[in-house]
Amino acid sequence: MPEAGTLTMPAKPGSPEAPAEARILIVDDETAIRESLETLLSLEGYTVEMAGDGAQGLARMDARSYDLVLLDLALPGQNGLEVLARIRERHANLPVIMITAYGTVGNVVDAMRAGAQNFVQKPWDNEKLLADIRASIGRSRAEEENVQLKRALKRRYNFENIIGKSEPMLQIFDLVSQVAPTRSTVLIQGESGTGKELIAKALHANSPRRDKPFVPVNTGAVPSDLLESTLFGHVKGAFTSANASKKGLFEIANTGTLFLDEIGTMGMDTQAKILRVLQDKRFMHLGGVQEIQVDVRILAATNVDLRQAVREGKFREDLYYRLNVITLDLPPLRSRREDIPALASYFLKHFAEENDLPPRTLSPEALRALVDYDWPGNVRELENVIERGVVLSSTPIIGFDLLPGHLTGRSYSSSLLEHRPDADLFDIIADIERRLIVDKLEHCNWNQTEAAEQFRIPLSTLNQKIKRLSIEVKKRAKE
Repeated sequence: MPEAGTLTMPAKPGSPEAPAEARILIVDDETAIRESLETLLSLEGYTVEMAGDGAQGLARMDARSYDLVLLDLALPGQNGLEVLARIRERHANLPVIMITAYGTVGNVVDAMRAGAQNFVQKPWDNEKLLADIRASIGRSRAEEENVQLKRALKRRYNFENIIGKSEPMLQIFDLVSQVAPTRSTVLIQGESGTGKELIAKALHANSPRRDKPFVPVNTGAVPSDLLESTLFGHVKGAFTSANASKKGLFEIANTGTLFLDEIGTMGMDTQAKILRVLQDKRFMHLGGVQEIQVDVRILAATNVDLRQAVREGKFREDLYYRLNVITLDLPPLRSRREDIPALASYFLKHFAEENDLPPRTLSPEALRALVDYDWPGNVRELENVIERGVVLSSTPIIGFDLLPGHLTGRSYSSSLLEHRPDADLFDIIADIERRLIVDKLEHCNWNQTEAAEQFRIPLSTLNQKIKRLSIEVKKRAKE
């Protein structure tokens, strides 16, 4: 994932303190408005400066730095939107809250598209304005902190695609930086959706093999009768459909890195062959007689307890110890909640750009709900929720009401009745069933087999319901 900005958690009730040493510039042509705002903000502990028009305000911004600008829409000379455009050219990351007596929908849309953080109408509510100011400055400072952190990590570790500044993730970064330059096999453990492939890519990118192939394979997604051929290749005639010889992934990854995802699902026969490659660096094509030597670093990942699988006779003990030279345990998202705002901010930007939509942000209530939720599907589930919000939102701000019902605690039936009061019982039941199935599929990364198991129904029954309810099944995302 590219470097991205962050959102910050809104202050909880009873914590209204102003951000430390924050400096605010008020740009308004009405003396009474400026003085009223100065009094309000000074009492809150802010350092306040003022300008009577856009030119004076821009000059002050060029002369010194500010944490936030309160900008009037109706200014003499250059209007507020024109001044905002100049601010964005010169000070791209400076938070701006627009203030006006003419709060039309068109004005709001224009201001938000031009890069305003928020829009306040005169006469304003003091508490709401102060809350908006605190949130805007908090977002800006967290964004800058994250940018600086990412730059430091990029210089130190080259972890361009990983977002996180929590202590558990910083420990992972440190481990990756130590392990990456070695030839050691690494076992990456973590719940589904925690980003195991991203860590594998970081290990490869920070190793001497960075310019050589990185070859990932989800061993759980390849049918068992094809997995050996996929990994080791085959000779012509090795099996009925083998019309030509074919290289396997071990050969393709030669001198580079082979990432074996979901290794806990691998059959015992294939495990034995993997063990031999780890020991001897040699293997044979399926149906072949000639040994092939390769230089491949193995990275493996699993979301199951391999020690328990060994005890149950489902995984070879000798292979487990070969893989378990170095283990990286990825924390679930619920154990690093402070990373949720940064991840949400990245996904907001990504899906808005992907869908050619204006920038989106989360309301404080929505962000608080995301931070408080336990995320059994981890980062992938968060990604799905943010994509849903971006696509369904008709305004720049994604509110609490656009979050899925299982996350907010709202019942499906009450939500439906609010939007379709004329719906009959059968419509309500169908809609509830549809939403339950979609939520479960999103939670399971659109793996229908896993969803059916969690619903405790046959896969064929789930498929019939998907067809009857006209549910569009998405392609599974990568780990």
